[in-house]
Amino acid sequence: MATTNDDSKTRAIITVLGSDRPGIVAAVTSALAGHDANILDISQTILQGIFTMTMLVDLAGSSADFSAIQDQLAQISSELGVQITMQREEVFNFMYRL
Repeated sequence: MATTNDDSKTRAIITVLGSDRPGIVAAVTSALAGHDANILDISQTILQGIFTMTMLVDLAGSSADFSAIQDQLAQISSELGVQITMQREEVFNFMYRL
């Protein structure tokens, strides 16, 4: 599905990578819910003990700005010992376009 430029400005791609452990999904999704971010799509898997998750989120109704959510995800990343990155969808699409 094609997105308009306006849509991509309010959306972000979040990736999580690290050793599997209980609570990763709960911590990330709870933080997003606390900021009224809407999860549009989510995929997660565990490969030989390595947890990976990719999410597309809409921040249009969020109660916080992009950097505040990034900061909270960085704190969760440190607490859980996983790597969490968040990029604006438009930046992600530009970086990975074919």
